[in-house]
Amino acid sequence: MRLVLLMLLAMLALPASAQAPADPLAPAVTAPEPVRRGYYLARMGDCISCHTAPGGKPFAGGLRMDTPFGPMLSANITPDPATGIGHWSADDLWRALHKGENKAGQYLFPVMPYTFTTKVTRADSDALYAYLKTVPAVHQAVQTNQLWFPFNIRLAQLVWRELFFTEGVFQPDPTRSADWNRGAYLVEGLGHCGACHSPRNFLGGIEAGRRFTGGMVDGWVAPNLTHDLRLGLGRFTLDELATWLRQGEAVAPATPRDLTASNAFTPGPLPSAVGPMAEVVHNSLRFLTPPDARAMATYLLALPAASGLAGAAPPAGRNPLGAQLYGEMCAACHGPAGGGIVGLAPRLAENPVVAAPSPDDVLRMVLGGQAAHHQMGPMPAFGRMLTDAQVAALASFVRGRWGNAAAPVTAGMVAAYRAGMPQGR
Repeated sequence: MRLVLLMLLAMLALPASAQAPADPLAPAVTAPEPVRRGYYLARMGDCISCHTAPGGKPFAGGLRMDTPFGPMLSANITPDPATGIGHWSADDLWRALHKGENKAGQYLFPVMPYTFTTKVTRADSDALYAYLKTVPAVHQAVQTNQLWFPFNIRLAQLVWRELFFTEGVFQPDPTRSADWNRGAYLVEGLGHCGACHSPRNFLGGIEAGRRFTGGMVDGWVAPNLTHDLRLGLGRFTLDELATWLRQGEAVAPATPRDLTASNAFTPGPLPSAVGPMAEVVHNSLRFLTPPDARAMATYLLALPAASGLAGAAPPAGRNPLGAQLYGEMCAACHGPAGGGIVGLAPRLAENPVVAAPSPDDVLRMVLGGQAAHHQMGPMPAFGRMLTDAQVAALASFVRGRWGNAAAPVTAGMVAAYRAGMPQGR
């Protein structure tokens, strides 16, 4: 009980969502139009999240990304002439985005999402270049390629490119609306949403026919973005999704519902962003203009329904230990019926992330917690307080209630996840 009270006091002490402070990365209002547009594109593409190391200077690179083929460090893209892109021309940046090649004509490794940025127009590439030339130069040498042999050989990328890369600027579909085409350009281009929200094969390429059906990122599950009614976006309205993209949190339902007595599946608001998605919202999506957010929502909601990972098994039966732990440790913030508190704690009921075939996101949050971010209070880490059996009971309870109806979790699954849990950022 004391823990619950301390959690509540800490969360209630957080300032209410207020007007965001001025962005230090934004150019002056008097800057040339290409620079201001390039800033918006850099934010929309979330360049800063990958090209900034923890505690490092913006865009100076050095962020470690662990791939199945070894680690990579992100490049310095500040205008430093020795260690950044100070000697790059607008043509050089265009070649990197469009062709996946560096200034020397060498193949880039696909950790750089050039399979998506190839769709960016030359005008937008030039605007992005104009903005990057104005950010503060940082002298920081980064040895980006730390992949294991033979994956560290750039020429070996030729085979991968033949299999998984199609060069070409986005071409509008004349049979679709302007909003759909704008959304397709943003989602499939700089937004590169499919890079995280799609499963990949053993070569690291997106699996054919399964785009946007969910993927894994640094030990987190990136949910299904298709029109799947249960685990995807099919039950959400255009306005709900467009608002969520800019806020990263659910909007309170117009008519509150009592979910305590029923395990039936009924529509509810979108879950709040957690893990890497919370970072994406904070660094990128909250800067979207309302028309662009609506356009992206239009495109995403038009994706045909498709299932990703294997379907969830039926939920377990009675779970008194899980119910007890939830009541003692979670209900004060997430609500006795899993409804959450807007601006404080995410909703768990009818939550596609909670109900995902993989329980990894639930385990990650219970074991490791999460620091407060721009819209949500902190989530305490319970990894040292709870045994594997207790975590399994708690996770199974949450995944099996309030319309989630996902497969239960075993103590062995918790132990395996705990042993290999990525530390994250």
